[in-house]
Amino acid sequence: MKRLIALLLTVAFSQPATAKLSVFACEPEWGALAKELGGNALRIYTATTGKQDPHHIQARPSLLAKARRADLLVCTGAELEIGWLPILLRKTGNPRIQPGRLGHFMATDYVRLRDIPTYLDRSEGDIHAAGNPHIQTDPHNIARVAKVLAQRLVELDSANAADYQNRYQNFKKRWQAAIRRWEKRATVLKGVPIVVHHKNWIYLEHWLGLKEIATLEPKPGIPPSSWHLARVLKQLKRQPAKMVIYTAYQDSRPARWLSQKAEIPAVVLPFTVGGTTEATNLFTLFDDTLKRLREAIK
Repeated sequence: MKRLIALLLTVAFSQPATAKLSVFACEPEWGALAKELGGNALRIYTATTGKQDPHHIQARPSLLAKARRADLLVCTGAELEIGWLPILLRKTGNPRIQPGRLGHFMATDYVRLRDIPTYLDRSEGDIHAAGNPHIQTDPHNIARVAKVLAQRLVELDSANAADYQNRYQNFKKRWQAAIRRWEKRATVLKGVPIVVHHKNWIYLEHWLGLKEIATLEPKPGIPPSSWHLARVLKQLKRQPAKMVIYTAYQDSRPARWLSQKAEIPAVVLPFTVGGTTEATNLFTLFDDTLKRLREAIK
C-alpha cells in the first residue's frame, strides 16, 4: 500500500501544470488590460512604468530575457516604441512575438489614429508617421482594444477560452458603466482651454472637449526653451488658459514656471497606470485624471 501511495504521488507531481500564457506588455495600460482580461491564466510582465517615457527605453538584458519567454507581445505601436522594440525583437530570436505572428499585438492597429502628419520632416521634431500613438487617454479606445485583445487570448490559449470570454464581458459591462459616470462628471470640462507639455493628450482632449491652445515644447520631443516659454506666456495674455498639464515622467519645471507667471494651476496627470499613486488600475486611472482636472477649474 505504501508503495502504491508513493507511486501515485510521484505520478501526480510529475504531471506538468497547465502553463500560463506569458504576456510581455510594453506599457502599463496594456499590462493592466491584460490582467483584466486574463487574470490568473496569464503571467504578465510590464516593460515600463508610469514614471517612464515610453519613447525612450533601452533594450536592456532584463527586457530581452522576459521577451524571449513571451507568448504574446502587447504594445502600443505606431512607432511609439521605435527606439527600442525593433532591437528587442531582433535580439530575442523569439519567433512567437515577431510581426505577422499571432503573438504580436499592436493596440494602435485597432483604433483610428489622430494627428496624422500630411508630410514627414524630422526637423519638425518627434513626428509619428502613422499618427499620434497615445490612444490610452480615451477610454473608448481602451474598449476597442479590449475586444480584439480578448479574442487574441482565445486564439492563443483555447483551453481558457471560456474564462477569457467571461472576463471580457464582465470588463465590458463595468467599463461602459464607468465611461457613463466619467462623461457625466466631465461635462464641466468641455471647452476648457489648456496648455500641454507635449502633444500626448489629443485623445483626452477630443473625448472631453478640452481646447489645447499651446504646448510647452516648441516642437514635439524638443525640450521647452526659455524663449519659447516666454512666447507661450505672451500668448496666454491674449488667450488665457485654465491650466497647464504634464505627465509624471516629464520635467515639471517648465509647467511650474508657466503656472507661476500666468497664475494658472500646473496639473500632473497620470497618463497611464502607475503615473500617480492613485492610478493603480485602468479604472482609477480615469478616476484620478478627472478628479485632478475638475479640481484645477474650481
